Amino acid sequence: MAKKKSNDMQAAAKKSLKSFEEKQNVVDHRIKVRAKDNRLAVLVTAAAFVVALVAQYSYFGFGPGVAKDFCVDFTQTPKPAVSGKPVPLLIPEASISECRDWTGVMTVNKSNLDIKLDGEAAPQAVANFVDLINNGFYTGISCHRLTTSGIYVLQCGDPEGNGTGGPGYTWGPIENVPVAAEGAQPLYKKGVLAMARSSNAPESMGSQFFIVYQDSTIPNDGAGGYTVFGEVTAGLAGLDKIIAAGVKGGAGDGEPKTTTVINNITIK
Repeated sequence: MAKKKSNDMQAAAKKSLKSFEEKQNVVDHRIKVRAKDNRLAVLVTAAAFVVALVAQYSYFGFGPGVAKDFCVDFTQTPKPAVSGKPVPLLIPEASISECRDWTGVMTVNKSNLDIKLDGEAAPQAVANFVDLINNGFYTGISCHRLTTSGIYVLQCGDPEGNGTGGPGYTWGPIENVPVAAEGAQPLYKKGVLAMARSSNAPESMGSQFFIVYQDSTIPNDGAGGYTVFGEVTAGLAGLDKIIAAGVKGGAGDGEPKTTTVINNITIK
Protein backbone atom coordinates (compact mmCIF):
# COMPACT_ATOMS: atom_id res chain seq x y z
CA MET A 1 0.00 0.00 0.00
CA ALA A 2 2.79 2.35 0.90
CA LYS A 3 4.65 1.40 -2.29
CA LYS A 4 1.59 2.20 -4.42
CA LYS A 5 1.20 5.57 -2.69
CA SER A 6 4.88 6.35 -3.32
CA ASN A 7 4.52 5.46 -6.99
CA ASP A 8 1.45 7.68 -7.30
CA MET A 9 3.32 10.59 -5.73
CA GLN A 10 6.28 10.16 -8.14
CA ALA A 11 3.91 10.04 -11.09
CA ALA A 12 2.15 13.21 -9.91
CA ALA A 13 5.50 14.94 -9.44
CA LYS A 14 6.62 13.98 -12.95
CA LYS A 15 3.31 15.19 -14.38
CA SER A 16 3.62 18.50 -12.46
CA LEU A 17 7.24 18.94 -13.61
CA LYS A 18 6.27 18.23 -17.20
CA SER A 19 3.45 20.75 -17.00
CA PHE A 20 5.79 23.35 -15.49
CA GLU A 21 8.38 22.73 -18.19
CA GLU A 22 5.77 23.05 -20.91
CA LYS A 23 4.51 26.30 -19.43
CA GLN A 24 8.07 27.55 -19.00
CA ASN A 25 8.81 26.73 -22.61
CA VAL A 26 5.78 28.75 -23.64
CA VAL A 27 6.91 31.66 -21.47
CA ASP A 28 10.47 31.42 -22.78
CA HIS A 29 9.14 31.38 -26.33
CA ARG A 30 6.99 34.43 -25.65
CA ILE A 31 9.97 36.24 -24.11
CA LYS A 32 12.12 35.42 -27.12
CA VAL A 33 9.39 36.50 -29.54
CA ARG A 34 8.83 39.69 -27.57
CA ALA A 35 12.56 40.44 -27.53
CA LYS A 36 12.76 39.76 -31.25
CA ASP A 37 9.76 42.01 -31.82
CA ASN A 38 11.34 44.70 -29.68
CA ARG A 39 14.61 44.49 -31.62
CA LEU A 40 12.66 44.63 -34.87
CA ALA A 41 10.69 47.61 -33.62
CA VAL A 42 13.90 49.39 -32.65
CA LEU A 43 15.42 48.66 -36.05
CA VAL A 44 12.28 49.82 -37.86
CA THR A 45 12.14 52.99 -35.75
CA ALA A 46 15.82 53.69 -36.36
CA ALA A 47 15.42 53.07 -40.07
CA ALA A 48 12.41 55.36 -40.17
CA PHE A 49 14.38 58.05 -38.35
CA VAL A 50 17.27 57.74 -40.79
CA VAL A 51 14.91 57.90 -43.76
CA ALA A 52 13.20 60.95 -42.29
CA LEU A 53 16.55 62.57 -41.57
CA VAL A 54 17.80 61.93 -45.10
CA ALA A 55 14.54 63.18 -46.55
CA GLN A 56 14.69 66.29 -44.42
CA TYR A 57 18.32 66.94 -45.35
CA SER A 58 17.53 66.42 -49.02
CA TYR A 59 14.58 68.79 -48.79
CA PHE A 60 16.38 71.54 -46.94
CA GLY A 61 19.77 71.01 -48.56
CA PHE A 62 18.74 70.46 -52.15
CA GLY A 63 15.00 70.90 -52.51
CA PRO A 64 12.65 73.86 -52.22
CA GLY A 65 12.67 74.05 -48.42
CA VAL A 66 15.70 76.30 -48.14
CA ALA A 67 18.06 77.71 -50.70
CA LYS A 68 21.34 75.93 -51.12
CA ASP A 69 24.27 77.94 -49.83
CA PHE A 70 27.21 75.64 -50.50
CA CYS A 71 28.49 77.91 -53.30
CA VAL A 72 29.29 80.53 -50.64
CA ASP A 73 32.70 80.06 -49.02
CA PHE A 74 33.26 83.38 -47.30
CA THR A 75 31.69 85.65 -44.66
CA GLN A 76 31.53 89.41 -44.80
CA THR A 77 32.46 91.71 -41.93
CA PRO A 78 29.53 94.08 -41.27
CA LYS A 79 30.28 97.79 -41.53
CA PRO A 80 28.08 100.62 -40.21
CA ALA A 81 26.10 102.95 -42.45
CA VAL A 82 27.81 106.28 -42.99
CA SER A 83 25.63 108.09 -45.50
CA GLY A 84 22.84 108.96 -43.08
CA LYS A 85 20.25 107.61 -45.51
CA PRO A 86 17.63 104.97 -44.64
CA VAL A 87 19.59 102.04 -46.11
CA PRO A 88 20.60 98.58 -44.82
CA LEU A 89 23.10 98.86 -41.97
CA LEU A 90 24.86 95.56 -42.63
CA ILE A 91 26.30 93.89 -45.66
CA PRO A 92 23.71 91.36 -46.90
CA GLU A 93 24.64 87.74 -46.32
CA ALA A 94 25.89 86.09 -49.50
CA SER A 95 23.45 83.21 -48.94
CA ILE A 96 20.60 85.59 -49.88
CA SER A 97 21.65 84.89 -53.47
CA GLU A 98 20.42 81.31 -52.95
CA CYS A 99 23.21 80.32 -55.33
CA ARG A 100 20.70 80.35 -58.18
CA ASP A 101 19.64 82.35 -61.21
CA TRP A 102 17.28 85.28 -60.68
CA THR A 103 15.23 86.89 -63.42
CA GLY A 104 13.57 90.29 -63.51
CA VAL A 105 13.03 93.59 -65.24
CA MET A 106 14.98 96.83 -64.88
CA THR A 107 13.11 99.88 -66.13
CA VAL A 108 15.39 102.72 -67.28
CA ASN A 109 13.67 105.87 -68.59
CA LYS A 110 10.55 103.73 -69.07
CA SER A 111 12.40 101.20 -71.24
CA ASN A 112 12.22 97.64 -69.91
CA LEU A 113 15.42 95.63 -69.79
CA ASP A 114 15.03 91.94 -69.00
CA ILE A 115 17.81 90.84 -66.67
CA LYS A 116 19.22 87.61 -65.26
CA LEU A 117 21.45 87.41 -62.19
CA ASP A 118 23.92 84.58 -61.57
CA GLY A 119 23.77 83.81 -57.86
CA GLU A 120 26.10 80.83 -58.14
CA ALA A 121 28.95 82.61 -59.91
CA ALA A 122 28.69 85.85 -57.90
CA PRO A 123 26.77 85.11 -54.68
CA GLN A 124 27.82 88.22 -52.73
CA ALA A 125 27.12 90.64 -55.58
CA VAL A 126 23.74 89.05 -56.33
CA ALA A 127 22.79 88.98 -52.64
CA ASN A 128 23.64 92.67 -52.36
CA PHE A 129 21.73 93.57 -55.54
CA VAL A 130 18.65 91.54 -54.56
CA ASP A 131 18.63 92.95 -51.03
CA LEU A 132 18.86 96.54 -52.28
CA ILE A 133 16.07 95.89 -54.79
CA ASN A 134 13.85 94.44 -52.07
CA ASN A 135 14.50 97.54 -49.95
CA GLY A 136 13.50 99.83 -52.84
CA PHE A 137 16.99 101.33 -52.92
CA TYR A 138 17.29 101.64 -56.70
CA THR A 139 13.89 103.19 -57.37
CA GLY A 140 14.43 106.70 -58.75
CA ILE A 141 18.24 106.52 -58.67
CA SER A 142 20.07 107.98 -61.64
CA CYS A 143 22.54 106.51 -64.11
CA HIS A 144 25.19 109.17 -63.65
CA ARG A 145 27.99 108.07 -65.97
CA LEU A 146 28.20 107.17 -69.65
CA THR A 147 31.37 106.18 -71.48
CA THR A 148 31.36 106.25 -75.28
CA SER A 149 35.03 105.85 -76.20
CA GLY A 150 37.14 102.71 -75.75
CA ILE A 151 34.91 101.41 -72.95
CA TYR A 152 31.16 101.34 -73.54
CA VAL A 153 29.20 101.31 -70.31
CA LEU A 154 26.34 103.07 -68.56
CA GLN A 155 26.97 103.31 -64.80
CA CYS A 156 24.07 103.50 -62.34
CA GLY A 157 23.20 103.02 -58.67
CA ASP A 158 24.60 106.09 -56.91
CA PRO A 159 22.09 107.85 -54.63
CA GLU A 160 24.26 110.99 -54.78
CA GLY A 161 24.18 111.00 -58.58
CA ASN A 162 27.84 111.95 -58.91
CA GLY A 163 29.79 108.72 -58.41
CA THR A 164 30.55 109.21 -54.71
CA GLY A 165 27.52 107.60 -53.07
CA GLY A 166 26.50 104.13 -52.02
CA PRO A 167 24.31 102.12 -49.63
CA GLY A 168 26.27 103.08 -46.51
CA TYR A 169 28.67 100.16 -46.55
CA THR A 170 31.27 98.62 -48.85
CA TRP A 171 32.06 95.00 -49.49
CA GLY A 172 34.12 92.43 -51.40
CA PRO A 173 35.51 90.13 -52.62
CA ILE A 174 35.70 90.47 -56.38
CA GLU A 175 33.86 87.57 -58.00
CA ASN A 176 33.42 86.07 -61.45
CA VAL A 177 35.83 88.14 -63.53
CA PRO A 178 35.92 87.23 -67.26
CA VAL A 179 38.81 84.92 -68.08
CA ALA A 180 41.39 86.42 -70.44
CA ALA A 181 44.16 84.79 -72.44
CA GLU A 182 47.66 85.13 -71.04
CA GLY A 183 48.93 88.64 -71.60
CA ALA A 184 45.47 89.94 -72.59
CA GLN A 185 42.85 91.98 -70.73
CA PRO A 186 39.35 90.63 -69.99
CA LEU A 187 36.50 91.22 -72.42
CA TYR A 188 33.17 92.29 -70.91
CA LYS A 189 30.55 91.30 -73.43
CA LYS A 190 27.57 93.33 -74.55
CA GLY A 191 24.74 93.06 -72.02
CA VAL A 192 26.93 92.29 -69.01
CA LEU A 193 25.99 93.65 -65.57
CA ALA A 194 29.07 94.26 -63.42
CA MET A 195 29.86 95.96 -60.13
CA ALA A 196 31.67 99.29 -60.12
CA ARG A 197 34.37 99.92 -57.49
CA SER A 198 37.25 102.21 -56.64
CA SER A 199 40.61 101.65 -58.33
CA ASN A 200 42.82 99.03 -56.69
CA ALA A 201 40.26 98.45 -53.94
CA PRO A 202 38.65 94.98 -54.04
CA GLU A 203 36.36 95.65 -51.06
CA SER A 204 35.06 99.04 -52.21
CA MET A 205 31.90 97.80 -53.95
CA GLY A 206 28.56 99.15 -52.78
CA SER A 207 25.48 99.79 -54.92
CA GLN A 208 26.99 101.16 -58.13
CA PHE A 209 27.03 98.90 -61.17
CA PHE A 210 27.46 99.28 -64.89
CA ILE A 211 25.67 97.97 -67.97
CA VAL A 212 27.95 97.07 -70.87
CA TYR A 213 26.09 98.18 -74.01
CA GLN A 214 28.89 97.18 -76.42
CA ASP A 215 31.74 94.66 -76.08
CA SER A 216 34.43 96.33 -74.00
CA THR A 217 37.96 95.36 -73.04
CA ILE A 218 38.38 96.72 -69.51
CA PRO A 219 41.92 96.48 -68.10
CA ASN A 220 42.50 94.90 -64.71
CA ASP A 221 44.07 97.03 -62.00
CA GLY A 222 46.00 96.08 -58.89
CA ALA A 223 42.87 94.49 -57.37
CA GLY A 224 41.96 92.51 -60.47
CA GLY A 225 38.84 92.84 -62.62
CA TYR A 226 35.20 93.70 -62.05
CA THR A 227 32.55 91.38 -60.67
CA VAL A 228 30.14 90.18 -63.35
CA PHE A 229 26.90 89.31 -61.58
CA GLY A 230 24.37 89.15 -64.39
CA GLU A 231 23.31 90.20 -67.85
CA VAL A 232 20.64 92.02 -69.82
CA THR A 233 18.91 89.28 -71.79
CA ALA A 234 16.51 91.47 -73.79
CA GLY A 235 15.59 95.11 -74.28
CA LEU A 236 19.12 96.57 -74.35
CA ALA A 237 18.11 98.63 -77.37
CA GLY A 238 16.01 100.68 -74.95
CA LEU A 239 19.25 102.49 -74.04
CA ASP A 240 20.02 103.49 -77.65
CA LYS A 241 18.60 107.02 -77.38
CA ILE A 242 20.57 107.68 -74.20
CA ILE A 243 23.77 106.41 -75.80
CA ALA A 244 23.20 108.28 -79.07
CA ALA A 245 22.70 111.57 -77.18
CA GLY A 246 26.14 111.09 -75.67
CA VAL A 247 27.84 112.84 -72.78
CA LYS A 248 27.23 116.38 -71.62
CA GLY A 249 29.87 118.69 -73.11
CA GLY A 250 30.73 116.16 -75.83
CA ALA A 251 33.39 114.23 -73.88
CA GLY A 252 33.72 110.45 -74.05
CA ASP A 253 33.16 109.89 -70.35
CA GLY A 254 30.81 111.75 -68.03
CA GLU A 255 27.22 112.55 -67.19
CA PRO A 256 24.74 111.46 -69.86
CA LYS A 257 23.29 114.33 -71.85
CA THR A 258 19.88 112.69 -71.47
CA THR A 259 18.72 112.54 -67.86
CA THR A 260 18.71 108.82 -67.08
CA VAL A 261 16.85 107.26 -64.16
CA ILE A 262 16.11 103.76 -62.93
CA ASN A 263 12.35 103.80 -62.55
CA ASN A 264 12.13 100.39 -60.95
CA ILE A 265 13.68 96.93 -60.70
CA THR A 266 11.70 93.76 -60.03
CA ILE A 267 13.27 90.38 -59.41
CA LYS A 268 12.23 86.82 -58.64
